[in-house]
Amino acid sequence: MTNNMKKVFLMVMAVCLAMSAMAVELPKQGFGMQIGWAQPILRLNSKDPSFPKDSLVNTVKLNGFKVGLVYDASYVAGFGSTIGINYTFGANTGSWKSKYAYGYPRSRQMITYHEVEVFVDWQYKFEVAKETYLMLYTGPSIQCGLGLNMRVDEQMDFDAEVVSNRYSTYKTDKKNEALKRLNVTWGVGAGFQYKRYFLRGGYDFGLLNPYKNAQFVDDLGNPIDRNTRGRLDQWSIKIGMYFWYND
Repeated sequence: MTNNMKKVFLMVMAVCLAMSAMAVELPKQGFGMQIGWAQPILRLNSKDPSFPKDSLVNTVKLNGFKVGLVYDASYVAGFGSTIGINYTFGANTGSWKSKYAYGYPRSRQMITYHEVEVFVDWQYKFEVAKETYLMLYTGPSIQCGLGLNMRVDEQMDFDAEVVSNRYSTYKTDKKNEALKRLNVTWGVGAGFQYKRYFLRGGYDFGLLNPYKNAQFVDDLGNPIDRNTRGRLDQWSIKIGMYFWYND
């Protein structure tokens, strides 16, 4: 074997060894998408007497969906993380209620909620069979509210048309300046993965007070600050698939 052939052979062997070492060091990774059911829950811990009992600031459960992109990586044994971005939609339609025991006038509220979130989950996967895992995860998410709107429908009598009053809680006028756009949560959950397919479900606890200290005016026109406190939590169950996975 000539010297040139030896040099080429040694270079090829070195490249192959380097690539093998890099392959060993690379974590198991996957990139895909998820979609599923979501239930944002707007909780009120300290009652603001200026709001009616059936208004938006009481505990309201909004049912909807969540969809997003995820990146998954396992670093040491089964320990790793999942990061991603989601869009969440939720809605709630209340029942007709009358000011009196029965009859008219009556009203109902319809609420819609839109938000995007960036999340980081630290997880541990237990391999229960070949390419089959059970997992536990926990981590924070930062949510940004795009819109939380309430439409109030009023019906004056049986034949009357419904009159709608639409407004957003993110508006800047004093009585509708109710909620902050940013929210931080901490979630816990469990899941299952088989090859490229996974199922995850959990609960996110709101860490920040989503309510602003809304300002109102008394009978004499003097401003009054109302300290309203609560949480914006969320249930979710998602199914997903990795488009690329290097297991």
